Amino acid sequence: MSRTVSIGCQDFEKMRVRNNFYVDKTMFIKEWWESEDEVTLITRPRRFGKTLTMSMLEKFFSVEYAGRSDLFEGLDIWEDEKYRELQGTYPVIFISFAPVKESDFSSAQKKIFFLIAELYNRFDYLLDSGILKEDEKEYYRKVSFNMDASIATDALKALSGFLARYHGKKAIILLDEYDTPMQEAYVYGYWDELVHFTRSLFNATFKTNPYIERAVMTGITRVSKESMFSDLNNLEVVSVTSGKYGNIFGFTEEEVFTALDEYAMTDRKEEVKMWYDGFSFGDWRDIYNPWSIINFLDKRKAAPYWVNTSSNSLAGKLVQEGSPKLKMIMEELLQGGTFHAFLDEQIVFSELGNGEGAVWSLLLASGYLKAMSTALNTERMEMEYELKLTNMEVRFMFLQIIRRWFGGCSEMHDGFVKALLSDDLTGMNDYINEVSAEMFSSFDTGKKPSAKAQPERFYHGFVLGLLAELQDRYTITSNRESGLGRYDIMIEPKRAGDAAFIIEFKVVHAKRNETLEDGVRDALQQIEEKRYETVLLSRGIKPEQIRKYGFAFEGSKVLIQGVRQDDQL
Repeated sequence: MSRTVSIGCQDFEKMRVRNNFYVDKTMFIKEWWESEDEVTLITRPRRFGKTLTMSMLEKFFSVEYAGRSDLFEGLDIWEDEKYRELQGTYPVIFISFAPVKESDFSSAQKKIFFLIAELYNRFDYLLDSGILKEDEKEYYRKVSFNMDASIATDALKALSGFLARYHGKKAIILLDEYDTPMQEAYVYGYWDELVHFTRSLFNATFKTNPYIERAVMTGITRVSKESMFSDLNNLEVVSVTSGKYGNIFGFTEEEVFTALDEYAMTDRKEEVKMWYDGFSFGDWRDIYNPWSIINFLDKRKAAPYWVNTSSNSLAGKLVQEGSPKLKMIMEELLQGGTFHAFLDEQIVFSELGNGEGAVWSLLLASGYLKAMSTALNTERMEMEYELKLTNMEVRFMFLQIIRRWFGGCSEMHDGFVKALLSDDLTGMNDYINEVSAEMFSSFDTGKKPSAKAQPERFYHGFVLGLLAELQDRYTITSNRESGLGRYDIMIEPKRAGDAAFIIEFKVVHAKRNETLEDGVRDALQQIEEKRYETVLLSRGIKPEQIRKYGFAFEGSKVLIQGVRQDDQL
């Protein structure tokens, strides 16, 4: 009989006691312990079993779980006698920053105070143990929801010292989702304040702490040492491109297929692979997201489970406000392509709005992109990554995000698409001007982009919108070579007999006495002179099937005119 699938359970003890579905990852205990790394930071995308793994470490090492052989019997780690003797022999401090999702610094700091105070309450037996001096008891009681920041930054260090003295062994410290407050701080604009506080907290806890035996931190991103870990030279960082622990977080293909056999779904392996395969950690390929697999086992149908578990607002915001170049790369990715980028896996949040490298780094760390290969570029002396969208589930997510960009103007956008496909120039002009007026504000980054940059940002965002609507019938590309130049947009049919489209954009300036009519005339002339239809003709598309449109922008005003291949300009 197959085990019960528990959705959302992140407590190792509960899963074992209930005999829930569980993939044995206990050999991580041995691999980590024998590495002898003092402080380990492991970054993995959300819903990849980080919290469950930390819960497993707590239950294995903590003196509070001494004698709980029932939790580990039958698992791989229990085959090793040395580790059977190690179980339940260390004081363990386990704290998670997952709940810290506040919109201002004061509230975020208070939430961290609350979590630390709550942790202290678990160890109140120390107050009556006789091992604390009076001044230490006074300090202990000051750790509260309303404590001073100076008390809070030293609190985890102090607690590890108290526990080490009581138990006669240094403490193991587990900090889960260390970077959740930092991502919120970036989104809500209190990054600098939070960095100042957490740098002091991390330095005291992990660097200048003589009472720490080992420590593990988990998170999604590898925040730069300069901003967060400037004093931690004892930190072992295991990122998504590291081979270390590559098969621990996430399910391997063998584990997934074994689970499908257990639940009598052997015949659905290819379907599951198509949807959920694609994550890679170091040299480990064909890694699956546990959340999606567990939900598939439970509901027995394929759906975008992982990408719908929490807000993807930051990823959408970065793409929406990105440069035209970034949007063109996203178009390529959505079509199944790859691209090469130079990036640093250390995330510098303050640079997200200034450079594309930081954006790709965040998307890679978050699991939306995967590294097909990495290599040192000897000319630039930088790491070069070949990146691709992780799988079909991630592609689905970005298409949904793009659809949401159009918000209240989705009806107008749909109207434009229908007018385009039916060669209705009047309808195209009416709808595009309504959409343009709405979308200009949506794609304004707040940095007062130039008159030229605004239309570029708009139309590349609009191309992504077309892609979301037309992906089943058309392949949409932009800024590719054809004939004697590079076209702006080409819409190529997947079905024989459907029309193809070439679109060229021009920005006009009233101060130069340029008109919208001038712009569309120049755009159409460029299509003809550069022979952009060459690539379509080479693929067997007939001249009479090719429609050519010139789009001219003046501020938020747009004019569209068009010709067919056999028309005269």
